Amino acid sequence: MIRFLEVTKIFPRAGAALEEVSFYIPKGEFVFLTGHSGSGKTTTLKLIHMAERPTRGEVRVTGFSSLKTPRRDVWKVRRRVGFVFQDFRLLPGRTALENVAFALEVTGAPKGEIRPRAQRLLAQVGLAAKAGASPEELSGGEQQRVAIARALASDPLVLLADEPTGNLDERATRGIMDLFWELHARGMGVVMATHDLDLVRQYPKARVMELAQGRLVYDSRPGE
Repeated sequence: MIRFLEVTKIFPRAGAALEEVSFYIPKGEFVFLTGHSGSGKTTTLKLIHMAERPTRGEVRVTGFSSLKTPRRDVWKVRRRVGFVFQDFRLLPGRTALENVAFALEVTGAPKGEIRPRAQRLLAQVGLAAKAGASPEELSGGEQQRVAIARALASDPLVLLADEPTGNLDERATRGIMDLFWELHARGMGVVMATHDLDLVRQYPKARVMELAQGRLVYDSRPGE
């Protein structure tokens, strides 16, 4: 479902973020993308989301190629690939329900379906009772759950998460990880960037890929 073919990404000022990285992630796999700050984790996620394009090489995502997909069609990729950020990025002044509803509006959901679907998504992440709460009334873990519900609005095949537990305490982290693992158990792929190796060790069945200075230096998947 996701394939990197000798991918190099060079930024004009910062230099090489990735160098000749190749890997394949099949449908429904749970992957931890690890490495120190600056190792290339976020760049890898952005390339999968097609927010960035490779300098050299090719990225293939759910049938789309970085070499052949024009910018006007990137939205089609993002319908299949959800993204969860460390800092939640909820819309201020809008309730949890309205934040999720906005994502459904963007995806073109029929107007009459938006509210009930938003309510179902909040229930899916365990926040049905907080639908009317604004972001400032929610804990960090609850805000991240709203962000996950929003990312699920397009019914993606894979969920990307960039340090999603970085701002959370231990209890909230456990809740978010349980939610990710539940989504994975239902068949959704998850690619989660994290530098927290203690967290990674708690999920021995997940695949682990480690980046160092822009290169893939470890992959726990047999045959890689």
